[in-house]
Amino acid sequence: MYTYVFLIALAGIASAQRGDDFDCPDNFGFYPHFRSCDKYWACENGTASLKVCGNGLVFDDVDPLRENCAYPFSVNCGDRTDLEPPISTPNCPRLYGIYSNKDNCRVFYSCWNGEASKYECPPGLAYDSEQRVCVWADLVERCDQFEVAEGFVCPDPSDVDQPGLYSRHAHPTDCRKFYVCIEGTARPYGCSLGTVFNVDSLQCDEPENVPGCENYYGDLDVKTLKKAQG
Repeated sequence: MYTYVFLIALAGIASAQRGDDFDCPDNFGFYPHFRSCDKYWACENGTASLKVCGNGLVFDDVDPLRENCAYPFSVNCGDRTDLEPPISTPNCPRLYGIYSNKDNCRVFYSCWNGEASKYECPPGLAYDSEQRVCVWADLVERCDQFEVAEGFVCPDPSDVDQPGLYSRHAHPTDCRKFYVCIEGTARPYGCSLGTVFNVDSLQCDEPENVPGCENYYGDLDVKTLKKAQG
């Protein structure tokens, strides 16, 4: 008899440690699972129901009156380290989340219910998966810096007659583009619509002021476009 009761007690302890049973502290509320960060308990009229966040999201337990599944980077899961196995779709390692592209460091995807929306950082920038923003590509280790700089190689600083810690250089084929070299690393830039890079002033300028770039925009009505964008 005592052995049977003892085994039942042990089973109850093990079940509680797994988080399989839950006693609602209030009639209504949402509470974290004991071990899983993407599971939680929903209490209604004092009865608990086990729920699971969307694959890639975790439960935010800051407010017990709020049912909130959020991105993992915004939630402190603490000891709740277990997660459901990944469910993947093209470009989405999990159904929800923000993910980088392994083949192109400028590209990243925002996944919602397995649907991937593609985004691309501006030229010279790349997606930083830790900060979750576009930063200078030379600051992202996974980027091929030669590819990011479009093959441009910064000249030796001793050969550049420009004051300051960085130098500017025209793109070899595109009047609107130029490079900024910082400690031997090239960062691509581009002039605003309607202007081109002037190698003499090292600034963006009107096309008619830059020999060889006068007809860069051809018949395009730049002034009208600039007004529309403004």
